[in-house]
Amino acid sequence: MTPKKWIDATNAIGIISKSGRYGGTYAHKDLAFEFGAWISPMFKLLLIKEYQRLKEIESSQYNLEWNVKRILTKTNYQIHTDAVKDCILPDKNYDKDREWLVYAEELIC
Repeated sequence: MTPKKWIDATNAIGIISKSGRYGGTYAHKDLAFEFGAWISPMFKLLLIKEYQRLKEIESSQYNLEWNVKRILTKTNYQIHTDAVKDCILPDKNYDKDREWLVYAEELIC
C-alpha cells in the first residue's frame, strides 16, 4: 500500500504525501518521532537521552538565573535599609529601640 492510498483510506491527519519532483511523504514531528521510535529502539534511546540532556541544561540555566536574582535582591535590600538609616532615622530622631517603626511606616526619604 502506498502512503497516498493509506492516507486516503484512513483519513490520516498530520501526514502529507506528494508525488512528482520534490515530492515525498511528510509527517508532523510528533508522528515522525513516534514512528522512528517504533522502527528503531536505538532511535528511541537516543531521543530519550537527548531530551534528558536538554532538560538538564535548562534546569542548570534556571538555577543560575535564580541565583543571580537572589544576589541582586540581597544587595538591593542592603542598599534600601542603609538609605532608611541614613535619610530617615537622623531626621526623625527615633530612639534606638523604636527604629523598626520607620521600616513599618514605609516613609520616603
